[in-house]
Amino acid sequence: MKITVKKGDALKQKTPCLVLGVFAGKLKNEQLSQIDQQVGGALDRATRSKEFSGGKGEVLLLHSGPQTVAERILLVGLGNESAFSLRALRQGTSNVVKLLAEKQLGSFLLTLPQLLNKKTDLAERIQAVTEGVLLADYRYNRYLPKDKPGQPIALEKIELLIAAKESTSIAKASVDAAEAIAAGVCFARDLVNAPGNLKSPEYLAMQAVAMAEQQGIKARLLDRRELERQGFGATLGVAQGSEREPYLIVLEYQGGAADVRPIALVGKGVTFDSGGISLKPAEKMDEMKMDMGGAATVLGTMQAAAQMKLPINLVAVVPAVENMPSGTAIRPGDILTSLSGKTIEVLNTDAEGRLILADALTYVGRYEPRVVIDLATLTGACIIALGNQAAAVLGNHDGLIRQLLKAGERSGERFWQLPLWEEYAEQIKSDFADVKNTGGRAAGTITAAAFLQKFADKYHWAHLDIAGMAWEEQGKAGQPKGGTGFGVRALIEYLRGEIKS
Repeated sequence: MKITVKKGDALKQKTPCLVLGVFAGKLKNEQLSQIDQQVGGALDRATRSKEFSGGKGEVLLLHSGPQTVAERILLVGLGNESAFSLRALRQGTSNVVKLLAEKQLGSFLLTLPQLLNKKTDLAERIQAVTEGVLLADYRYNRYLPKDKPGQPIALEKIELLIAAKESTSIAKASVDAAEAIAAGVCFARDLVNAPGNLKSPEYLAMQAVAMAEQQGIKARLLDRRELERQGFGATLGVAQGSEREPYLIVLEYQGGAADVRPIALVGKGVTFDSGGISLKPAEKMDEMKMDMGGAATVLGTMQAAAQMKLPINLVAVVPAVENMPSGTAIRPGDILTSLSGKTIEVLNTDAEGRLILADALTYVGRYEPRVVIDLATLTGACIIALGNQAAAVLGNHDGLIRQLLKAGERSGERFWQLPLWEEYAEQIKSDFADVKNTGGRAAGTITAAAFLQKFADKYHWAHLDIAGMAWEEQGKAGQPKGGTGFGVRALIEYLRGEIKS
């Protein structure tokens, strides 16, 4: 697909389809009057019959008349102008792309970047529109026939029309940035969507190494022998029930000065989670191929940051394991010795993500990071608390949490802060070890974070529980059913903010 930026009069552009945004109650202007004349009053008839009013989500497709240059004109309702945002712009663009792709239109011109908003600038609008296009064009079709009937057409050529007074160079740079970010999101989606029979820990490790080599990122893998030598007891405990070998994936990106301490990203990489001996119910267990969603986000973020050549130093650590029941699997009541030396009583083998993260959070300390952010599809309790509308953020540094909340809001990937008061740590005290791996049903997301805090107390640290956001069950424009790649856009927004500060 080719995305280009151009200037000019919208009604003089030759294109298979001209897409114009219309706010609710804003149907009387010179441009719309010209369009109505060109299509023989079809727009006026549609508005009088209340077929189109500019309401959010409304669309009106007008076919060309004798005076029109564009073959079609698609009017897109944007709702109230006062409520318009980058999030709405991105989603509205994805809705347009989905509609036109279903109508087998792979080329069209978008005037949406011209929509003014006092809180945004051209670069942000171009990025939002481009992301909306690219994320709506995503398909995971590795196992589908290429000529399957009924599939939306792949996009070919998309033109973005900007105002005459706006900078083409700024717009093109924003397109480049959005393409890099969307590529990172789609890489993460591909990893999540890969089925369990393909996606072993080794497969995840090899995909990470291949991406790193392509992007000029330094990569290193720790295999079982090295994990045993260094003492990754918690990670190895989870992995021991599976025949598939565990790996620790370590990536280093140096875009800043050599003496600047890195930001560390840690991602949970359970490539399939059966629950182990504490076996999950059969219903929806197929979706547990997504339990490495945190790892996918971290890898997608590393790819995007490198492709954008961000002037910042990053290190990514991903423990990759499979959690399976077998005669060698850990049992409820077992006690593991983690890399930190802390002992962990395992009360539930389905609370395995925090075990591998404990070792990873300890390991990353050798890089002396200035900030550590971990991401994990960690708790079902997070879905009960927040549904599928936001990820939870917890941590030990209020400034870091505020930055992540802001980045989430600007990127359209929302976070909501939960408390992490010291009283919650009482629930994970063990009678037989330093800590136990579950605090029971009450405040499950918070006690999981309290567990992780035991291994992150030396850092400025934040934990993102993305359990409700890493997988889309129904599918919608810009986010088809399956892996979402949630968190890549927010983390890139956070990193760009760090560069500016």
